[in-house]
Amino acid sequence: MTNENSAHIARFGTHGVWGSFGKFAPDQARAIEELGYGTIWLGGSPKHLRPVRKVLDATEAITVATGIVNIWNTDAATIADEFFDLEQDFPGRFYLGIGAGHPEATAEYEKPYDAVSHYLDVLDKKEVPVERRVLAALGPRMLRLAADRSLGAHPYLTPPAHTQFAREQLGPHALLAPEHKVVLDADPEAARAVGRPPVDRPYLHLRNYVSNLKRVGWTDADIADGGSDALIDALVAHGTAASVRAQVDAHLAAGADHVAVQILGDGDPVAALTEIIRA
Repeated sequence: MTNENSAHIARFGTHGVWGSFGKFAPDQARAIEELGYGTIWLGGSPKHLRPVRKVLDATEAITVATGIVNIWNTDAATIADEFFDLEQDFPGRFYLGIGAGHPEATAEYEKPYDAVSHYLDVLDKKEVPVERRVLAALGPRMLRLAADRSLGAHPYLTPPAHTQFAREQLGPHALLAPEHKVVLDADPEAARAVGRPPVDRPYLHLRNYVSNLKRVGWTDADIADGGSDALIDALVAHGTAASVRAQVDAHLAAGADHVAVQILGDGDPVAALTEIIRA
């Protein structure tokens, strides 16, 4: 790993926060930064990077990354121009996460590996730095592409077993930054009642996520009927703050550099994030 790449990976910190675009009000983004989280990930496949600016404006130094910009509904050259607009105003703080989404959501979806490669070709021509982009990656080919043509990978909806697999594919020097869902509730049944619906719909009905779960040992029986309790528990950490922190940190023990925590439920996410980071 070059010293430059090491510095970029260090910018993410060991723990970050994942939320859809528009999830965090300015005061919440500031609170997340003040708590010591290293990165705010913004998901939801936006067509432009303008929403990123609101989070950057509200904070001082925290890294902000997309998780992800979808290659099928964005123009790579336009996204590159918007990247440099953000870079001019917030130098060094924004990282461009891109990915191919899933086939059920995109009529044009075909040969995602080739399509992502072409998107990266455009970013290369526009001189978006390789070390300032991250790829959504689950399978071995996309993980290797992430290692070769970006800073690394941002897997979504993955247990620590996949993190170990991903590290093997990426090699030792690429960023590995999985997302993990959390329900801060010590009652398992209540926690699963919150965690199961957003896992089941849509992800347990999407081929790429289902295939990836099977890759690391889960079965059709685990995936059916909203997911087995064991599968939901592996994908959605629950319990006390200390227990949740241990479950999240299992990704770090499995080879991740960083883990992005997504708080589920209707409560104030900052309150839950405060308990977890202080556990």
